Amino acid sequence: MPLNSRQPEPGRANKVAAKRVLIICRGNSARSQIAEGLIRHEGGDLYEVCSAGTSPAEVRVEAIQVMQELRIDISKQRSKPLDEFAGQTFDFVITVCDRARENCPDFGGNPVKLHWPFDDPADVTQRGDRQLIAFRELRDRIHARVMFFLGEGAYGSNN
Repeated sequence: MPLNSRQPEPGRANKVAAKRVLIICRGNSARSQIAEGLIRHEGGDLYEVCSAGTSPAEVRVEAIQVMQELRIDISKQRSKPLDEFAGQTFDFVITVCDRARENCPDFGGNPVKLHWPFDDPADVTQRGDRQLIAFRELRDRIHARVMFFLGEGAYGSNN
C-alpha cells in the first residue's frame, strides 16, 4: 500500500456532521415537540434537532402521552422561545403551522425551509378520548412526514 494513502484507524468510524434541524410552531407545546421527538428517535445521530415557538406554552401532557405509546419519551423536552435560537445556523427550518410560517425569522447558513401544516390538536374542544384521538392522529401524520423527510430526503415536499 502506498505511504500517502490514508486508511481509517481500526475501530474508528468516520464521523459525519449531524444535520441541524429547527422545528417551529406557535406554542411549541405539541406539533413541534412531537416532530422533534420523532426526528430525534428515527434519525439518530444523523440529526441534531430542536424546536421552538413563536408564543411558547408548556408541553402538552397529551403530546407526552401519545409519544410514550411509541416508547418515545419527550417528557424532558421543554417549550422554548424562538429567540433562544437567534444567531444560530440550521440545515433545515421546518414550520408546522401557518402562524409560525408567517412569523419565521431568517436564519443564517441558508437553511432549507419546509412547511408542514398540521392542525393543532389542542383546538379540539372535547376533552378526554376525543382529544387524545386528535393527538394520536397528529402524531401519526407527523410520523409519516418525518419518515418521508428522513428516507426520501428533505427536499422532496414542501407542503
